[in-house]
Amino acid sequence: MTATSDESTKSTVPFSRIKVRTGALVFCGDEVALIRRDRADSVHYTPPGGNVEEGEDLRQALRRELAEELDLDIDLADGGDLMWVVDQRVTRPGPTPPPRKLHLIYRLHITPGLRATLAEQELDELPDGGHEIGIVEWVDYRKTATLPLFPPIGPALAALDHPRAAVTDAALDAVTDENYTWV
Repeated sequence: MTATSDESTKSTVPFSRIKVRTGALVFCGDEVALIRRDRADSVHYTPPGGNVEEGEDLRQALRRELAEELDLDIDLADGGDLMWVVDQRVTRPGPTPPPRKLHLIYRLHITPGLRATLAEQELDELPDGGHEIGIVEWVDYRKTATLPLFPPIGPALAALDHPRAAVTDAALDAVTDENYTWV
């Protein structure tokens, strides 16, 4: 018997891995682009974005994700500032222990002309090789407080005085099993 251990045979402790997700609130006037996912038992919204790949620069990850989901070239948008950070430590269904996930939410502004060229739906690849369709929905940002939005940034978003309002604290409350139920 050797003294080496095989890491793949050990179970992973929940939240012992950290993933980073970049997402963006893409504003066109008072409306913001959200991805709506309709499921058999629920509907939920997310800001466009996705996980940062290993070794990928955060700005490049945001660029890649917004190109994939909205067909948006971020060089054609104004802004790009980091708006909020959300620390996610939520148990989820399934056999894989959940990672801790840091959501980095950026803010961009586009013109109506650019908005007219963007995708209206997004295909999210599923583990079985199929796809889940997400609908790009433009929502008045002031009406997001009660939307089933994940990460749950709706109340903070709706509370902004205007789409370009300064954010004084980038750290939003952590999302945990005590304050969120996975949908």
